[in-house]
Formats: sequence, C-alpha cells, structure tokens
Amino acid sequence: MKNKMPYSISALIMYIVSLLLFGSNGIVADKISLSSVSIVLLRTLIGSLLLILLFVVSGHKFTFTKYPKDLIYIIISGIAMGISWMLLYEAYAQIGVSTASLLYYCGPVIVMALSPLLYGERLTWSKLCGFAVVFVGIVLVNGSIDTGGGVLGFILGGASAIMYAVMVTTNRRAKNITGMENSLVQLCVSFLTVAVFVLSRAFISGGFAESIKLGFDGILWMLLLGMVNTGLGCYLYFSSIGRLPMQTAAVCGYLEPLSAVIFSVIFLGENLTLTRTLGVVMIIGGALFCECIHTKKKA
Repeated sequence: MKNKMPYSISALIMYIVSLLLFGSNGIVADKISLSSVSIVLLRTLIGSLLLILLFVVSGHKFTFTKYPKDLIYIIISGIAMGISWMLLYEAYAQIGVSTASLLYYCGPVIVMALSPLLYGERLTWSKLCGFAVVFVGIVLVNGSIDTGGGVLGFILGGASAIMYAVMVTTNRRAKNITGMENSLVQLCVSFLTVAVFVLSRAFISGGFAESIKLGFDGILWMLLLGMVNTGLGCYLYFSSIGRLPMQTAAVCGYLEPLSAVIFSVIFLGENLTLTRTLGVVMIIGGALFCECIHTKKKA
C-alpha cells in the first residue's frame, strides 16, 4: 500500500510562494522613494483593500462579532504588526535588508524563549543550545556595526523582532477567528495603527513631514508591494498554513529570512562576508533547530 502525502502539494506551493513574496519585501521597498512610514501606510492600505475584495468575492462572511475576546487579541496583534513593520522598514534603510530581516525573524525565537511564561512549557537544554547559536549568529552578523546609524538600525531591528513576538503570541490566542478573516482584520488594524501614528506626528509637528509623490515606476513598485507582496501574500499564507503539518510549516518558514538575505545580495549588492555568512547560517540554523524541537514535542 502506497503512503499518501499528509497534505496537498497545492497548499505547500502556496505557502512557499507566500514566503518568497514576503522575503522580497525589502527589495521592492528599496525601489520606492518614500519614507519607511509612508511605505508601510500605503502597503497596509492597498493590501487591506485587496483582501477585502477577495474576502467578499470568495463568499466569506465575518464572524468576529461572535467572538469579542478573540477580536481583542487580533486587534492587539494587528497593532503590533503595524509597529513592527514601521520599525523593520526603518531598519532596512539604516542597516540593509539582509541584516534587518535576520533580526526581525528572531521574533519566533523570542516567542519560544518566553514559552515557559506564556504557555507553561519547559525550557530544555536543546532549546537553550539553539538560543545560544542564534545569539552568536547575531553577534557575527552585526559585529561590524559600530557607527551611530548602524547601532540605531540594530536597535530598530531588535525592536521589530519583539513586536513580531507580540504579534504572534496574541494572534495564536484567537482560536475561533482564523484564515482569511483573521489576516484581513489584522491587516486593517495595522493600517489604522500606522495611520494614527502619521496623523499624530503631523498634528504634533504642525503638518505632514512628507508629501506622497511617486513617479510612474514608484507607483508600480508600490502597487506590487501592496497588492502582490502584502494582499496576495497574506491570502496565500493564511489559506495554506492551516493545511500543512506543524513540522513542515516550521521548516519551510525559514525560507523567508533566507530568501531575504539571498535577494538582498543578488539585487541590492549587499556585502555578505565569510563572517556574516557564518552568522546567517547560525541564526537560521539555530532558530530552525529550536522550531523543530518545539513542534516535534507539541506534536
């Protein structure tokens, strides 16, 4: 009797495509001549509108009014996502896409490090070893950062990882609102979060710090980031991850930071020395080891 694959190939392909789209976010953002906050504002707006359209066309119906507690968790998660993206995109500008992306994707490691407090799980020696490898990798990747801008970028990247961890932990508590509805509500809240920040800053400073002016190429890149990388990416991600085994999702998930590093080297010409390459391997390898141990025990 032939062994059947425990999930559909289509779900795996959708998941991998979404990860590669997310991994190229920094590359696309580099082509847009706007501030990091303006890019995130437009990205979340365009992505939200596209997801609303897909949600309506596909015949889905909102259920979040039935689960107010879950809705609160998603709102907190959406706020954290908006803040994390603003921090991440500013980190892109400060220290480059590859380094900022690696710092950002330490978020899942932070979640696992806090799992004894959050979920009452034991912190095993295998996890501690994985955390140690990730920490050494971060030191190697950022060992050359000694300037003001570099230090600021490092802090922003680390803060974005912390907000990523908040986003993940709160979203996981929303058990009854899942799939596209979850991602739609979260993305809309993210847009509102960024919009409130922009309006508040404009009110305090007495006017908008930046007028959004884009040429034809800039508009195309912005539409690509909002519609394809954000809207379509979220749709593919949340439509597929629930149909994949935890171990498969965990292992494949690190294609996102890996692709971000590779894309930044190929398309942006960012320097990846031997030391930094070793750091990249240690960060992704250590995080992947922790994730595999974590999902294996939960399974």
